[in-house]
Amino acid sequence: MIDSSKPWPFGLSRRSVLPILIGFAVAIAALYLLDHPISQWAQETAQPVRPFFRWITRWGESDWILIPTVVGWLGGWLLSLVTRERVKLVAAQFAAICGFIFVGVGLPSLAATLLKRALGRGRPETWTVEAPLSFQPMNWGAWEYQSFPSGHATTAFSLAAVIAILWPRAFWPALLFAVLIAVSRVVLGEHYPTDITAGAVLGVVGAYAVRQLFVARGWLFESTDGRITRRA
Repeated sequence: MIDSSKPWPFGLSRRSVLPILIGFAVAIAALYLLDHPISQWAQETAQPVRPFFRWITRWGESDWILIPTVVGWLGGWLLSLVTRERVKLVAAQFAAICGFIFVGVGLPSLAATLLKRALGRGRPETWTVEAPLSFQPMNWGAWEYQSFPSGHATTAFSLAAVIAILWPRAFWPALLFAVLIAVSRVVLGEHYPTDITAGAVLGVVGAYAVRQLFVARGWLFESTDGRITRRA
């Protein structure tokens, strides 16, 4: 993921996609064995810093990203229609960047929202010794059965990937921010480690998929010799 000029993160390609998917499934299955112990430990030991995690977890909501970027896209697009040539180019570039951020974050977040409701995995509060793994699939109104994947982690990591793609030097701060948001979901008892892991992968892969869509349409990015760069 650090080399944002590559078409896909994690070494994904047509040849490697099946082994990577199998590896991801095995990792999730192995991590599941630690889900409840880690969840309990995190909630108990992080009591002194819970106010911090309550604050940072709010940044995993997508509204503060999607609303400004759709407004920015609309404003930039309108300016590109009615202004002079130099301003028109800047406005069109600004609109394209806002559009990429909006879709790059919004699409993976939407996918997470649909998946978590379709799968219906119980959140940590539903855990019991008798039913450590509880599901209520397709129960769209049951908030406590919308655990996998974490929507906050998906949003945070898709934003980190989008930022890394647009401004590679900002990769590490964006990644740290995403990790803190994801960890906050476990500390606050909202999600298991497997939930935030799946959300992180979905967010990163989803953002790159959107970038590939933009490349195919000739929007904002171009591909040269297998490397993807932003249009000047």
